[in-house]
Amino acid sequence: MDDLKRRLLQRIIRTMPTQMLKTTLSKWARLNIEQQESLDFTQPKFLLTDQLLALCGESGLGVKHITELEMIYIIDNPNQRLWHAYQLLEAGDDAHSVEVTNFKEQFKVHLTELIRHVSIKIKKHTDEAVWIRIAWGDRSSRPNHLKPTYVVHHLQTPYVFVTNLTSKTMPLLSQALVMATRYSSMKDANLSGRNLSAVRDLLMKQFQQVFPSKHLQPLGKKNQINSNPQIEREQDEQSETRLQIACEAFGGGTLPELQKAIYTLETKLKDNTNKIMTEREQPFRCVVTFKSTNILESLRHSAMTGIASTPVTPMLSSISQKGRNHFLITDKGPGPQRKL
Repeated sequence: MDDLKRRLLQRIIRTMPTQMLKTTLSKWARLNIEQQESLDFTQPKFLLTDQLLALCGESGLGVKHITELEMIYIIDNPNQRLWHAYQLLEAGDDAHSVEVTNFKEQFKVHLTELIRHVSIKIKKHTDEAVWIRIAWGDRSSRPNHLKPTYVVHHLQTPYVFVTNLTSKTMPLLSQALVMATRYSSMKDANLSGRNLSAVRDLLMKQFQQVFPSKHLQPLGKKNQINSNPQIEREQDEQSETRLQIACEAFGGGTLPELQKAIYTLETKLKDNTNKIMTEREQPFRCVVTFKSTNILESLRHSAMTGIASTPVTPMLSSISQKGRNHFLITDKGPGPQRKL
């Protein structure tokens, strides 16, 4: 157990800047003021780990207390992980009346019935989100606290955000969640990203959406020397149209910071000059990934400036309109049609 405590502390301390560690320890509140002030944050982190371990021993703190420290850090810094979005389906009559205490009890009961060795910690955040930390074990081994799953769920919504979930534990989590939330099933929302707020805002449509309008807003006046009034008017009208189309496709104002969009192609190759590929039974497969610090902002800017053609293809506009960034493109009938 002491070795596990050391490894957990080492991982937490290694990933945190010193000033953030001070703040997190203060929020943790498991060490008294005197113990916190005795910590030397200028020493190497392996020595700081030893000092913290000694203080935990003095205070009788174990693994469950150190996982609280990790949870505080993850809640305050969620963008250190890759989050996957899921959607709960077919709400029961009492789904919208589930409150935190009942959810906690039901989730723990159902998950522990499904798997014997599991450690569950649930905390309600200030933004009303319920955070769940799950350390998974199996029939013969204790929960692995070094590879926990984190789950974020806003009660009274059908959305769940998960990080570090394996295919083996996915059915267990899904069953426990749908029973605790009074839904019938849960499906992959085909949306993921490192910015948890962006993934949440995109899925919940919590950004400025722009709807089609025949009355375009005039652009600001441009300072042009020796400009032709007719050319200037035509350019302004084209710019206004592109701006309207771009905002209708991707949204207006500040957009969620999504870093990538992934398109998986599974289709027959249509090229009469390449019989080897066209006659094969298996579909042609490839993956195309768009990456940017803010993919939606980049795509909107491309459409606004004329770099990308308008109207915007549904394969791109579906990112914001459908709240997805993973798409499967397949054959649909005899023609080169796309399925989104």
